[in-house]
Amino acid sequence: MITRRDIVVGLIVASATLCVVALAQQRAPILQSSVFDWNAIPAKETNVGAVRQFFKGPTATLDELELHVTTLNPGATSHAPHKHANEELVIVKEGTVEALVNGEWKRVGPGSVIFNASNQLHGIRNVGSMSATYHVINWTSPGTLVKKAQP
Repeated sequence: MITRRDIVVGLIVASATLCVVALAQQRAPILQSSVFDWNAIPAKETNVGAVRQFFKGPTATLDELELHVTTLNPGATSHAPHKHANEELVIVKEGTVEALVNGEWKRVGPGSVIFNASNQLHGIRNVGSMSATYHVINWTSPGTLVKKAQP
């Protein structure tokens, strides 16, 4: 026999579940055309250099578009080689880096572009005698956001 208490508990659980689902479905505002001044973006110091986070959010056609700029100290690596569902571009601004591409480390300098394909192992390290700075542009197409973080 279902008691009044069972009904109240059921309603509370159902309400809580609906609230959690509603919060999870809320999206950040769609990125609009914008200008991002280099000098207005603060550089946050890291153990290996610094990072500037320009933007990260959904666009009219992408689940997420993200741009950050990393500066690596000489001899530093931002993180171990990894892979993820989203694709990304790395554009070297200054310095000399080695990029892990298709299982090989390739040395490149200013103006070079590195494309990291979906679910392919990649990495980057500063092999020069000065700091290396590069732009990282990530985008997540519809349906890949839930698969983004893969070891």
